[in-house]
Amino acid sequence: MTDRPLTLMAVHAHPDDEATGTGGVLARYAAEGIRTVLVTCTDGRCGDGPGGVKPGDPGHDPAAVALMRRQELEASRDVLKISDLETLDYADSGMAGWASNDAPGAFWGTPVQEGAARLAELMRHYRPDVVVTYDENGFYGHPDHIQAHRITMAALEMTELTPKVYWTTMPRSMMQRFGEIMREFHEDMPEPDPAEAAALAEIGLPDDEITTWVDATAFSGQKFDALAAHASQGENIFFLKMGKERFGELMGMETFVRVQDATGAAVPENDLFAGLR
Repeated sequence: MTDRPLTLMAVHAHPDDEATGTGGVLARYAAEGIRTVLVTCTDGRCGDGPGGVKPGDPGHDPAAVALMRRQELEASRDVLKISDLETLDYADSGMAGWASNDAPGAFWGTPVQEGAARLAELMRHYRPDVVVTYDENGFYGHPDHIQAHRITMAALEMTELTPKVYWTTMPRSMMQRFGEIMREFHEDMPEPDPAEAAALAEIGLPDDEITTWVDATAFSGQKFDALAAHASQGENIFFLKMGKERFGELMGMETFVRVQDATGAAVPENDLFAGLR
């Protein structure tokens, strides 16, 4: 036994990602006295600017957007009571196929071993008991999410640490429910073409393949407020349109796949720290 607190490290791609998939666990475990460390890999410069101006459009200032998003990230951190915030400050690469994928300093073009070495130093410093990031497809194929996965897994190999490691995911039953709710809020939303529908059907996992279901319903209000702190991206954050009560009903459960474990804790489990306390 040691006096070192149990520690959760979440590795995310952009400002606001911390709230969407892990806002509940970050808030819940902070409330339980666990040290929560958020690593944000990019500066978010490819997000919307003031007034919803899009990247590449007149009036979009990437440096100003990055500064604004850092301030929003700090506000989200305060809402979720995150103990430690670390930013790698790579340039946001934008969506797959954007010219920004290949811009100087873009996260997507950074050698994996370079990013991993920086992250490994943070892991050695914080010595996390649990590490959370995305799966190999970045959940839905975003280049920066994929790169965050790559540097996280490479960083773990560079250290002597053996934390429990999780990838965020979503049960297919919940993905289906999301589709129903989006059509409810957007009655004129066209049906996706067959190729798009097939791609959407592959996001997430069958319910019985999910190893870890963490109930953070009691902290869904904080999660909602953390998302709302990223006000500049509100147009892109569909969940905020639900209102807090509906949001809590749908987003209170956070789900993961456990991919590394030295505790022998049985699955399915309802606690990222099962076997550690």
